Amino acid sequence: MPTQIITTDDLREFKIELLEEIKKLLVKTTSTGVKKYLKSNEIMELLKISPGTLQTLRINGTLPYTKIGGIIFYDSEEIEKVMKENSIHNKF
Repeated sequence: MPTQIITTDDLREFKIELLEEIKKLLVKTTSTGVKKYLKSNEIMELLKISPGTLQTLRINGTLPYTKIGGIIFYDSEEIEKVMKENSIHNKF
């Protein structure tokens, strides 16, 4: 088996490639084009609601969430599900 020398440039290139792949996994989108997990500020922007309204929706159980180390995450699929379940169709 021939020996291959790895240079610091090779390692740097590998690092860049690896970081790009990790970024792709972290920003993996669903079919709607929205990230899988959203933070509070992203939800407020998406739903056009205030921080107080978002807190109320969390407290009363309307919006499911996960809290990890002080950061609250919302599953975009769950948010979409809540929106569909609460849609109102007026029949004329």
